[in-house]
Amino acid sequence: MSQEKIFIIGLPRTATTSVCLAMLEQGFKTAHNAYTQNAFIQAQVLADTPIFCDYQQLDKHFPNSKFIYLTRSPERWLPSIKQLLQRMIINLQRSDGGFNPHLKRCYNEIFSPLTEDNLNSDEFLLNCYNRHQQGIEAYFENRKQDLLSIDVSDESSYLKMLAFLDIDSSNARDGGFKQINLGGKVKAWQGLNNKLKVESTNKGKIDKLLY
Repeated sequence: MSQEKIFIIGLPRTATTSVCLAMLEQGFKTAHNAYTQNAFIQAQVLADTPIFCDYQQLDKHFPNSKFIYLTRSPERWLPSIKQLLQRMIINLQRSDGGFNPHLKRCYNEIFSPLTEDNLNSDEFLLNCYNRHQQGIEAYFENRKQDLLSIDVSDESSYLKMLAFLDIDSSNARDGGFKQINLGGKVKAWQGLNNKLKVESTNKGKIDKLLY
């Protein structure tokens, strides 16, 4: 099996789930979050945690892979990420449980320092977004053929993704990406029933080393 992967490296609330759904429809084994070695072995496309945080290590571990960075306008991203982080912060900060350590590490690294005051600050959150974006742009500065940046609200973004991946667009679905996880909901992926969907855990269990 080829080690080449497609990594979706947009931050949470930039439509990672919509892109993962599109990848399933294109016939790719896809993991939205990956917390086991098996998920990294089986999935051809991987998104969200820990992908958005570990893209540089993943690039070295899986050479010749492709990377898709998802952008979103501040007026759309800020209220959505605030709502998400405010729901997550207790479990992100707990030392006696809460979320799994991979998820905690990634969120605490990207949104550092993770405090309630900071999560209510547009300036702080935009700084986190810009720092992540600038890091990606700098890392891929001399390898632009390996990186695609799209905003899924752009009507042309779906066709741009297909072209980037050398996928025939003659039978592309009308309307581009499907909207999913609307209204602040974040669990639509769990409800999807698709044989190409790769589970992020092994019946709830994670691996300490992922790749």
